Amino acid sequence: QVQLVESGGGLAQPGGSLRLSCAASGFTFSSYVMSWARQAPGKGLEWVSGIYSDGSNTYYADSVKGRFTISRDNAKNTVYLQMNSLKPDDTALYYCAKAREPWDSDYVFYDYWGQGTLVTVSS
Repeated sequence: QVQLVESGGGLAQPGGSLRLSCAASGFTFSSYVMSWARQAPGKGLEWVSGIYSDGSNTYYADSVKGRFTISRDNAKNTVYLQMNSLKPDDTALYYCAKAREPWDSDYVFYDYWGQGTLVTVSS
């Protein structure tokens, strides 16, 4: 069955960096758009970033553009989120998600989500 397991969260200081990983299994990883989303305490889910199946295209929410970088290693079935210049507003539970259909698009539906990894940005 499909599994998405996030890791790499933790406590970071403002201006610091963290790298999140999402290990995928149970499907042909290299065929699907993958994305990251987050949910801050008391707020709704916010989409953060997405990447095409072959890594040829990436896209970001305005709130993280220029600070976060999404990447993937299809040989390792893993998608990453490098987060730099972290702000307290980045504090959230971060989820990775798998697109529902095996084709590349900027607009996709998601059918599987990981359990999340907590990022806390505080001094």
